[in-house]
Amino acid sequence: MTVRSTWVTGVAVFVVALFLLPALTKAQDSAVPRTAWGAPDLQGVWDFRTLTPFERPEALEGKDVFSSEEVVEFEAERNAAIAVRDDQVPADIVGNYNQFWFDAGATVVETNRTSLVTDPPSGRVPPLTPAAEERLRLHQMARKGVTRHQPTPGGWVDDLGSGMFAVRCVLGFNSGPPMTPAGYNQNVQMFQTETHVVLLNEMVHSSRVVPLDGREHIDNSIRQWMGDSRGYWEGDTLVVETKNFLRETSFRNGLADRNLVLTERFTRVSPETLMYEVTVEDPTVWVAPWSYEIPMQKSDQPLYEYACHEGNYGLYNILAGAREQEQSDEEALASLRQ
Repeated sequence: MTVRSTWVTGVAVFVVALFLLPALTKAQDSAVPRTAWGAPDLQGVWDFRTLTPFERPEALEGKDVFSSEEVVEFEAERNAAIAVRDDQVPADIVGNYNQFWFDAGATVVETNRTSLVTDPPSGRVPPLTPAAEERLRLHQMARKGVTRHQPTPGGWVDDLGSGMFAVRCVLGFNSGPPMTPAGYNQNVQMFQTETHVVLLNEMVHSSRVVPLDGREHIDNSIRQWMGDSRGYWEGDTLVVETKNFLRETSFRNGLADRNLVLTERFTRVSPETLMYEVTVEDPTVWVAPWSYEIPMQKSDQPLYEYACHEGNYGLYNILAGAREQEQSDEEALASLRQ
């Protein structure tokens, strides 16, 4: 072989290696841990907080993904708005949480999408059905005139509308199913065996034990607050189908109800990322099925117990403050009448 041909061969090998190296590196990076029985290891605590809007803002219509520069700008604007929230009027209702207690995250999702909703392509949830529109209208009418002193026309005890499930800690406002970024306690811990997967949410410590053994869903006449979940593997993706909900859920302000059918997909796309994809179907509420996704991030923090109303001394302060405000308003009104 001549020196020239050796040189050409060497260059060719170098060029091929140059192109293959990123692919090989990516393949190595995408290698995910596996269980002793060979399934992708989904176990651990996963964080689903994010600044990314659930639906694409109208100002970003037609834009699926932020550029790197836009990410920096968007995150700076959102974090700045959050930082001064306590200084706004009203900064706090009597006994309510201040910004210290909220945890919206500080970044958008790693895919840089402008919305969590992926389908339809508009990044927005499909329109409501006429029946759902009417339900929403009646609910809004019932709450017309509600003030911070009188949360609903029926008061705290008689009626809390669709928000009652979260206020009374029956259901978490972000734990679902399906899980959605909101407020705080945005973590889920997953446990795995060959025959079951358990999803334990930090919010209201709700848990789902999901069989993977091919059993059928429970009878349609049996209804549960978080529905009935069944799972199976589709390649390296865990698919969980949930139905048989009891009544209204905490999802989408209580619009979704007993007809809701969810398909959740969990794919460990890297050691640090668990892709969570959800397809929502309820023909009594939305005119078409729709989907969203959240790249959940591995957390190195343990999952702490969330006790909700148990031992909630803050409730006394909330009510005492409200009574004091009412008395002050009555005294002011009485002085005007004199």
